[in-house]
Amino acid sequence: MSSRHLTVAVLFLAVVGCSTSPTTPATTPSTTRAYNGTASVGDFLTITLDSSAQTISYTDVSNGQVGVVPYTLNSDGTYTLNDSEGNLVAAYEVPNYALLIQAAKTGPGESTPALITAVESGQISQSTFLGHAYNYMQFRTAAGGVDIGSVSINGQGIGSISSYWPYGALTQSGTFNSGSINISQAQEDSSGTFLKMSDQGSTDYVFGTANGIFAVDTANGAILGLQKASSKAFDPSFAGTYRAIYYQKVNATTGNGNVETGTPSLDNASISVSNAGKVTISDTQGNVLVQATLTPVADASYLYGSSGQLQDPCYGLFTFRVTSGSSQQDVFMTFMGNAMLFSSFQANLPWSAGGTYNYFYGVGLK
Repeated sequence: MSSRHLTVAVLFLAVVGCSTSPTTPATTPSTTRAYNGTASVGDFLTITLDSSAQTISYTDVSNGQVGVVPYTLNSDGTYTLNDSEGNLVAAYEVPNYALLIQAAKTGPGESTPALITAVESGQISQSTFLGHAYNYMQFRTAAGGVDIGSVSINGQGIGSISSYWPYGALTQSGTFNSGSINISQAQEDSSGTFLKMSDQGSTDYVFGTANGIFAVDTANGAILGLQKASSKAFDPSFAGTYRAIYYQKVNATTGNGNVETGTPSLDNASISVSNAGKVTISDTQGNVLVQATLTPVADASYLYGSSGQLQDPCYGLFTFRVTSGSSQQDVFMTFMGNAMLFSSFQANLPWSAGGTYNYFYGVGLK
């Protein structure tokens, strides 16, 4: 893993520790709802959804884009967006909880497709993070797309980090990483709804909600954290059907200057999770992207134990490995309340530098 990559991961892990308990979304949502969002390309957005006017207003703080986008509500609960600028394409919302958006023109050049994950705007401070532990996923549009891991922050604000980088496993460069950080470096914004941290000439934005979902927007992508569970076992309360938006890149390669090529796309998905932790992810055409039964990361010997190097069992984080005669796919999922995070990384066997790879990641809401 490059020093830049590790620095970004460390900065995130310093700031994802809200400990409030998940709550059920309000049954009667307010007409106007405010969200803070992070795009997987590395843009921080403030968003207002007006369900009476049926508009989504946004400001992309990172690249200066602004817009007011009309939407229509579909029969399945998703939104079709009519953006005259061609940026915001589709969305799904659990009101007063989270908002997912497909975007086509994000990033510094306003040209990169990305997944925007937004959560209800709420009050946070440095003290919010002390004494708590979280699982996280980092979503990017380069460097293999995905990291997974955990952070445990003590009462003095020192965060202990343990992470796994699938692309690092493929290239045999920085597969497992650990570190620490002091969250007292974060500065509270005057709005009280997010924190700011300096990161090698750029700014990372940290934001969250009263129901325990926290996110960090960095120049290296979106990082999302959900509080750890008390046990490694799958909790049947997480079973159900989730509507999801996901980002996918196929036939990806990384060349000089860590520039990643490949074919990106965004789509909706339906995710079915049984009481026993059997998962099926299907795209909008009904194609099954993956189907398997979840295993606690703590029980995956290739990640945790004699042959792995994760320093934390990551209670509440689950995985499965799908191996065919020619390829290997690692999938990760974590849950909290009405939300789930998922990610996948796949490459041909044997894993080694220089070949192509595929990945996808997303957020599901129920």
